[in-house]
Amino acid sequence: MKFLEPMIIAFSMYSKIPMPRIEWNKENMKYTMCFFPLIGVVTGAIIYLAGMFLDGNIFSKVHSGRLMFAAVMTLIPVFVSGGIHLDGFMDTMDALGSWGDKEKKLEILKDSHNGAFAVIGICCYFTGSLGVWSEIRTEMLPVVAAGYVISRALSGLAVVTFPAARGNGLVKTFQDGAQKKAVRFTMIVYLILAAGYLYICSPVGMVVLLIIAGAVFGYYYRMSRKQFGGVTGDLAGYFLQICEMALAAVNAGVYAMALWTFVDVPNPRDLQYRLNKWGLLRWDDTDYGARDWLYAYGLLVRYFRKNSKPLTISSDC
Repeated sequence: MKFLEPMIIAFSMYSKIPMPRIEWNKENMKYTMCFFPLIGVVTGAIIYLAGMFLDGNIFSKVHSGRLMFAAVMTLIPVFVSGGIHLDGFMDTMDALGSWGDKEKKLEILKDSHNGAFAVIGICCYFTGSLGVWSEIRTEMLPVVAAGYVISRALSGLAVVTFPAARGNGLVKTFQDGAQKKAVRFTMIVYLILAAGYLYICSPVGMVVLLIIAGAVFGYYYRMSRKQFGGVTGDLAGYFLQICEMALAAVNAGVYAMALWTFVDVPNPRDLQYRLNKWGLLRWDDTDYGARDWLYAYGLLVRYFRKNSKPLTISSDC
């Protein structure tokens, strides 16, 4: 029961997953943040299963279009979390858009009303998310799912490491009541486990995602200190949304770059139709085969001098 109650509180606060009602007190709040990344595990698992279902990997007769796939993938984290992190994202967008001093920005964070910058920010966020998810394929879902754990582990690490912007509020409550060393150690363990999982899925992907997550984490620290004097619950939500978007975008970008540059693959709905007809590699049902111009390209680049610049040649023939 010592750790069951903090886990129930974590899921009750940061998700819409039904949980039994228990008393919240100082004792069972100490380890609540230790279980925050588990919500990311649940979110990632739902993302993976839903993606496999929509892409026809569970039931072959079910195969959604890319827009439907992107819309469902975008909304799943919102439904799981209940939008609590998006609320922080919108409040932060309003505060940053005000260009006021620290006190003014902190005052805006406490305001329950949404301003123009919050609306613009959330519209841009959902539009960007739809675009990112439209480029993600089911083969990438295991890697994408890990991002929901990484973002929450880094967010929990920030709560017990970064200074609080105010002397009260949700973050300050957790900082005062938490076992900081235990929470910090647990967050690091989550990150190590996530890195190990990513290494199994894709060693290169592990390096790239951890670098991107670290860069967003560094931006979060610098921005929160400079603009607000520390972190708040709203800023934690802002970081979570930005981090998840960045990690998903990296996955989408890697796939799109590979598709447009190298790989010639069939459309799952119509094997005769190629998604990229000018790729260097052609997918032939079970394996990749090289196209004729791959060899010509390979011979040419062997004799290119360092820092050579390609010239475009046009012809009317």
